Amino acid sequence: MPRSKNYEPGNAKPHPLSRSKLQLFHECPRCFYFDQRRGLRRPSGPPFTLNDAVDRLLKREFDSYRTSGTPHPLLTAQGIAAVPFLHPELDNWRNFRRGLRVVHPETNFEVYGALDDVWQESGTGRLIVADYKATAKTSEVGIDSEWQISYKRQVELYQWLLRGAGFDVCDTAWFVYANGDSTAPSFGAKLEFRMTLIPYVGGTAWVPPALVAAKSALDAPQPPRGTANCPFCGYYQKRTLIEV
Repeated sequence: MPRSKNYEPGNAKPHPLSRSKLQLFHECPRCFYFDQRRGLRRPSGPPFTLNDAVDRLLKREFDSYRTSGTPHPLLTAQGIAAVPFLHPELDNWRNFRRGLRVVHPETNFEVYGALDDVWQESGTGRLIVADYKATAKTSEVGIDSEWQISYKRQVELYQWLLRGAGFDVCDTAWFVYANGDSTAPSFGAKLEFRMTLIPYVGGTAWVPPALVAAKSALDAPQPPRGTANCPFCGYYQKRTLIEV
């Protein structure tokens, strides 16, 4: 899929808006405006290749149970009565260029996001959003740090998208956390992980108002104020060589 064009106020064609771009709006409306209206992207950091490797391996592992229609041992150990959800569009939902897409009529945004995984609750058939995370720390993993609000918004938006696509979705999502163990006496060309499943009860009421606010910001003739101490707003001013 080609890179989406800049937002054009009044354009009747739905404007693609990814989950990460909506998160950008939360972080700094001004950066969001420059990104979507003028095509000025924030400088990107280095890729997290180890995290990507864990992501691919977990997907491959859960897919083996998806094919057989049986629960993954992690789900059984946690007492989660569910199996990995089998759906013909799953590969598209996972693709960051395609994703699961829903048009929000009020804003004409085609909102999309790339899900890590979806499970199906036994008995009810409801879908469960699952998201993979990887880290390496000596303490136990959790999702209660202030910066992890983006993780919570992430799974909540996925819940909103699945409901918008017509599915019955559980309020509880699960984070599948792989924590690299650095306490082993030697490396031996192998890194062991401690796996933790963390439940999170999501709420999606914030999504439509956030989309409306994002559209209002993009429709304005001038960029909105940035977030205090945003490290990127000055970058845009220097790059464009104009006062903004």
